[in-house]
Amino acid sequence: MKKLLLIEGNGVAGEDLIDAAREHGAEVHVATHQDLYEKYRPELIAKTAGVVLTDFSAPEAAVAQLAGYCADTGISGVICGWEFLSPVATKLAAAAGLPGNDPARADACRNKRLMSLAFEEYGVPAPATLVVDSLDSALDRIAERGFAFPLVVKPAENAGSVGVTVVEAADGLAAAFRLATSQPMEIPHRIALETTVVIQEYVEGREFSVETIVFEGKFHHLAVTEKFTTTGATRAEIGHTTPADLDPADRDALVGAAEQALVALGFHNGVAHAEIKLTPGGRAKVIEVGARPPGDHILKLVRHATGVSEARAYVQVALGEEPTVDGDRSAAAAIRFLAPDRAGTVRRIGPVPDSPAVLASTWYVGVGDQVDHALDNATRLGFVMLTAATAAEVNALADEIVHAVQVEIG
Repeated sequence: MKKLLLIEGNGVAGEDLIDAAREHGAEVHVATHQDLYEKYRPELIAKTAGVVLTDFSAPEAAVAQLAGYCADTGISGVICGWEFLSPVATKLAAAAGLPGNDPARADACRNKRLMSLAFEEYGVPAPATLVVDSLDSALDRIAERGFAFPLVVKPAENAGSVGVTVVEAADGLAAAFRLATSQPMEIPHRIALETTVVIQEYVEGREFSVETIVFEGKFHHLAVTEKFTTTGATRAEIGHTTPADLDPADRDALVGAAEQALVALGFHNGVAHAEIKLTPGGRAKVIEVGARPPGDHILKLVRHATGVSEARAYVQVALGEEPTVDGDRSAAAAIRFLAPDRAGTVRRIGPVPDSPAVLASTWYVGVGDQVDHALDNATRLGFVMLTAATAAEVNALADEIVHAVQVEIG
């Protein structure tokens, strides 16, 4: 039996990956941090054959420790279930002689400063970008480069829309800079985050992600997903639809830009989640790429819409096997997150209307809980997931159901 090491199984995609590996006949081992392992659900632990507790705050030592574990245990492949640990997974696969991506460019798949340099070197279509380490230098560099507002200000190494601000004028830069530098450490793994700030031109247009499996340098684009966000200064993600409702030319533009980005970042064997904006003129600009499965249950959306298990394909690639990427259905699936319109106390929430289209729904909060306004993805109230025959139909159903859910915050 082949053995697979999952680098952190407690994320949104963790159980999907574990289940896919087990269905494929692989034995699953998990590397995690002691503090997080204490929060693992018993049924999740029961699905694993082994657990190695690792201090990810020291990445080089973590790679060395896990390489020893791979050798001692006979691990056949390495996969990643937590965005912040994708560089560890890539470097570990290389150290253990297992399928993976280019370890020299692993950090550029997480760090937006390094990513922007790789994009520039390889001519990837992306927003104009500058990197600063202080507010004063930001003002000087913006003037020097002739950047026009609005601008996007974001931390170099965070995730989930945390610390991201769309700044409409220069007087908003100070607050945006404070927000971008407000979380210098990832919790619970205690990974120190680079505190430089990335400033980019704001790209008008619709937002998408391209979900890709890469095997021996060949790209298998499983789906293009449309992303929906809040408006205003902060942009929490409030929904996804797979596949996106696109004409062929626009889809080709998005997929082509994704491939350029994956080449620039050294993808060879693995999974990729590329976030891209499409301008009104049909130009694709890559915002960022992750060397990890998509979050927000997009793995489930892809499976419901296409019949392809992206999780299983990722497992197969990690084990050095040709991935199964041909689907058996043509439908659409969507997820919508309920976001608070203000900070306060939850007075009423739900229920989700009964509908045969609803696949699942979950509330993260209950009556009496305190909530913040929709600052980032961590402020969501819950979600509903649904399916229909086409993207247009599932989008209409999603709007109808979300509008019917009663949420009162006082």
